[in-house]
Amino acid sequence: MKISRIGGVIAAASKKDAEPLLQIGTIPIIKRIVISFQQAGIFPIVVVTGAEEDEVKYQLSSYGVIFIRNENCEQPELIDSVKIGLKYLLGKCDRMVFTPVNVPMFTPATLNSLLATNGDIITPSCMGKGGHPIILSETVVPEIIAYSGIGGLKAAISSIPDRRIFLPVDDPGIFISVRDCRQLEDYLAEHNRALLHPTVQLNLQKESVFFNTRIKLLLYLILDTHSVRSACDRMALSYGKAWDMLNKLEEETGYPITERKHGGKRGGNTTLTPQGLQFLRTWQKLEDNIFQFTQKEFSSLFRDSGLFR
Repeated sequence: MKISRIGGVIAAASKKDAEPLLQIGTIPIIKRIVISFQQAGIFPIVVVTGAEEDEVKYQLSSYGVIFIRNENCEQPELIDSVKIGLKYLLGKCDRMVFTPVNVPMFTPATLNSLLATNGDIITPSCMGKGGHPIILSETVVPEIIAYSGIGGLKAAISSIPDRRIFLPVDDPGIFISVRDCRQLEDYLAEHNRALLHPTVQLNLQKESVFFNTRIKLLLYLILDTHSVRSACDRMALSYGKAWDMLNKLEEETGYPITERKHGGKRGGNTTLTPQGLQFLRTWQKLEDNIFQFTQKEFSSLFRDSGLFR
């Protein structure tokens, strides 16, 4: 069931190769990518974990992302993590954005240009060299998931003929890897300028806040998993805290958000009521509208006036 148009996948599983907590500037690279994704209005964001998993969850616990573990994180192929993330998002959004965690320096402007381009597979290129992130339409995702040949993700994409568009961008960050520390540091100031953006903390409150981004993600995951416990596992939230949040939400809205079924041969489950689903969809639409308005007004009032470039 689709709640949003664009989802994201960040592969951070390989204990051998991935360095999600490598700090560039004042934040680790995994946060840098999440911020870039969120600037483009991407939801949900799936982080495929494995390397330094507990600390990654701790660092991102308040960022409203979904964690899915790659059980083969000792020696995984990148395409394995890609498939895990894409399988989760399939049927939940129209387009999917993928990047490995080790390529953190692409700019939000590049990501927005990619998302503004129509096509089934959109890859950025700079100075004749392709990079990340890659945009995939839901029509090609099943073919990538089903690919079983050699050559990894590159070969899987190449196996889908005449569906790929290379979009020229003025952004060497699309291919700067954590393996090149000098390039990362040299590009840091430019990337930080690109990260400049207005943030809108959209909450719902009476005397105190009772709905925010974290509770939205909780509802989204309950809708998907039919289980509060499974939802908590996916977002690094305690089970008791989750029920406190849900009970408070229902108390303040005055109608049931979740429906709880107990027992039976398959055990109990929890899902959203029709009112809860309508609430989630309406909130996502409100967020999308405010996001688009804020980005447009910021460009008009600040960038176009030369106060920021």
